[in-house]
Amino acid sequence: MGKSISGVGVEDLVGAGLKIREAKEFELELRDAVINGGLNPKEVWRSITARKLLKPWHPHALHQLIYYSVYSDYDESIHGPPLYWFPSPHQSRQTNLGRLMESHGSRLLGALYKDPVTSFRLFQQFSVQHPEIYWSTILKELSIEFSVPPKRILDTSNKSKHGGTWLPGSVLNIANCCLQPRNLWKEQDDSFAIVWRTEGYDDLNVEHMTLKELREQVMLVANALDATFSKGDAIAIDMPMTATAVIIYLAIVLAGFVVVSIADSFAPKEIATRLRVSKANVIFTQDFIIRGGRRFPLYSRVVEAFPDRVVVIPATGKDVAVQLRDQDSSWIAFLSSDFNLPRSYQPVYLPIDSVTNILFSSGTTGDPKAIPWTQLSSIRCAADSWAHCDVQAGDVFCWPTNLGWVMGPILLYSCFLAGATLALYHGSPMGYGFGKFIQDAGVTILGTVPSLVKTWKSTNCMEDLDWTKIKLFCSTGEASSIDDDLWLSSKAFYNPIIECCGGTELSSSYIVGNLLQPQAFGAFSSASMGTGFVILSESGLPYPHDHPCVGEVGLFPIYMGATDRLLNADHEEVYFKGMPKYKGMQLRRHGDVIKRTVGGYLVVQGRADDTMNLGGIKTSSVEIERVCNRADESILETAAISIAPENGGPEQLCVFVVLKTGFSIEPDVLKMKLSRAIQTNLNPLFKVSFVKIVAEFPRTASNKLLRRVLRDQLKLKLHQMQSKI
Repeated sequence: MGKSISGVGVEDLVGAGLKIREAKEFELELRDAVINGGLNPKEVWRSITARKLLKPWHPHALHQLIYYSVYSDYDESIHGPPLYWFPSPHQSRQTNLGRLMESHGSRLLGALYKDPVTSFRLFQQFSVQHPEIYWSTILKELSIEFSVPPKRILDTSNKSKHGGTWLPGSVLNIANCCLQPRNLWKEQDDSFAIVWRTEGYDDLNVEHMTLKELREQVMLVANALDATFSKGDAIAIDMPMTATAVIIYLAIVLAGFVVVSIADSFAPKEIATRLRVSKANVIFTQDFIIRGGRRFPLYSRVVEAFPDRVVVIPATGKDVAVQLRDQDSSWIAFLSSDFNLPRSYQPVYLPIDSVTNILFSSGTTGDPKAIPWTQLSSIRCAADSWAHCDVQAGDVFCWPTNLGWVMGPILLYSCFLAGATLALYHGSPMGYGFGKFIQDAGVTILGTVPSLVKTWKSTNCMEDLDWTKIKLFCSTGEASSIDDDLWLSSKAFYNPIIECCGGTELSSSYIVGNLLQPQAFGAFSSASMGTGFVILSESGLPYPHDHPCVGEVGLFPIYMGATDRLLNADHEEVYFKGMPKYKGMQLRRHGDVIKRTVGGYLVVQGRADDTMNLGGIKTSSVEIERVCNRADESILETAAISIAPENGGPEQLCVFVVLKTGFSIEPDVLKMKLSRAIQTNLNPLFKVSFVKIVAEFPRTASNKLLRRVLRDQLKLKLHQMQSKI
C-alpha cells in the first residue's frame, strides 16, 4: 500500500520530477485541496482536478503519486471503483443528453425528475421501458430525413421476431442525410466536413473539405459507379481511412450499392474469404499504405485474393505507383467514366431495413460471420455517439481506425449525422506526427484503443503537445489499463474517457460511459440509452439489478439497430438459441462476462466462450490453433488462450504446446515461429506474448479441451511471479 495523500511532502514531489521551488508551491496548494476534500478520497481528488493543480505537462510520475496516494486507503469492495471525473451541474445541462432531459424530463418522469445528473439512471431506464418515446425524440435531434416517414417507431406484433420491427414503412437514404446542411444548428455548406493531414507533411497546414465540396465529390463518384455497375452490387473497400475512402463509402450508399468493409491489415487469404462471402463485384484499394515513413504493399495483396476488377487509388501523388492488370483501373481512369454525366445526383431511396454495408466478425471457427448493416444501424451508432460521447456541431472528432472495422462506419455516421467535423490522419497513429495533427486540427473528441495509448505513454512521443482542446476521450476494443488511462486523461486536465463496449452486430455499445455520471478508469458507468440487460449466474438465473455480481450478459431483445439476420450463419442459433427467458423475453446472447461493482459500475471480465480479443480484434481459440498446429513440424497440438494483466490492459495471447514424441524446441524459438505463422495467415497485428510447452492438455471425459483450466493455471503462475517482484 502506498503513501496516503496527507503524507506526501516536498521530498516526494521532487522525487516525482518537480524542482524544489515548484514542489514547495505545489505542496501548499495540495494541502489546501486535501483540507477542502475532507476525509473522502473522491472529494479530495475532485478538489485537486477542479483546481487543475495537476498540469498536462507535469511528469507522469507526479500524476501517479497524487492519484494513487489519494486512493491509497480506498476500499473498492465498500465504495465502488475510484472516481476521477465528476459532472458539474452547469456543464451537464449543456450536453446533448442533458439538454434533452431538461426539455423533456419533467414531462416524461414527472415529479421524479430533478436534474440531468441526479435523474440519469431513471431516464436510462425510461428509454428501455418506453423505446417509442425515446427514439422518436432522438430522430428529431439527428439529421434524419425520411422520403417516406415511418408508420410508427416500433412494431412488436410479429412475435417470431424477437427484436420487433423498427421504423416500419420508412424510406430514406442515410448517406444523403449525411450530406445535407444541418439547419437545426444553422450550419452552412462552407463548414468543414473533413479535415486531414498526410504523414510526412506534419509542418504544413491541415487540409480541409467543406460540406459542399464533400457532397460534390460524393456525387461525382456516385455517377461513376452508376456508369459502371448495377444497382445493388456489393462493392468492397480495402484501404486506409482517408478522405477519399470516406467519399467512396458515402457514394456507394448514396447510389444504392452495398459497401463491403475489409480491413487494410488483412492477409490475402482473409481478403479472399470476405470477398467470396459478400460476393463483391469490385474492390477499391490503394497501391501502398504509408505507415511510419515506410511503404507497405496493398494492391499486390488484393490482386492475390481477387481475380476480378480492382480500382486503385494512389497513396501519394496523382498516379498509381504499381503496374496494373488489364482488368484493373486507376482512380483517375475510373472517374473519367462519368465525364459526360451531370454534376448532380439523385439519391437512391430505399426501405429502412435495406443493407448498406457488410461487415465481418473478426474471426470465429470457419468463415467470419458476415454482418449486414442496414440504414437503421447507421442511425443507432450516431444516436449513441450523440448521447454518450456528446458529439455536437462544431466538434472535431478523430478516431484512428479503418472502414474494415466497425469503428470506421460508426465514426463516419457519428460525425456527419450530428454536424461534427471528421478528422483523419493519413498515416500511422503511433507517433508524434499523429499527436501534432490532433493539436493542429483542434480535435475536441479523440477516440483510442488501449494498446495505442500504452504505446504513446511508453514512448513519450506526445511530449510538448497541447491536447487541452479535447473535451473527452473515447476508448474501445480492449480492456483499459488504469495507469494508461491516468496518463491519457491527464493530457486534457482530466477530462473524461468514455469507455465503450459493444459489437458489430449491435452497431453500438451496450455498456458505455457518459457525461452525466462520475467516471472511473477502465469501467463503464451505465448501459447505453435504450439498452436493457441482465447479468446471469452460472445456472442461467439473473442477478438482482444493482446487485454486485459477475456473470454472462443477457441482452434484452428489443435493441434498436441490432441485427436480425446474418448472411452466412443462422442468426437465431448464434444469438438466441439456448439463452434463458426473462420476464417473457427471449434474451439475446452477446458473450461477455461482466462484473457489476458496488455503485453499479461495470467491468468486462472476458468472454463466456473461447473467443479472445487481441488488439481490439475478436478471434477464436480454434482459429489461432489451426494456424499454430502447422507452424513447426515438432508440434503435436496447441491450445490458445488470452489473459488480461492483473493491473488491466489489453489481452495477451498465450499458446500452450504439446510436442511430438522425440522432438524438442526452445520456447523462445517456438514463440517466434508461432507469431510469424499467425501474422502471415491470420492478421499481422497479432503477436504471441507467452509460450509454454506441456506434456498434455487437461480434458473432459468426452475429450473436450479445457482451455479454462489452462487459463486459470497461467493466471496463478503469473500472479505468483508478480508477487515475488
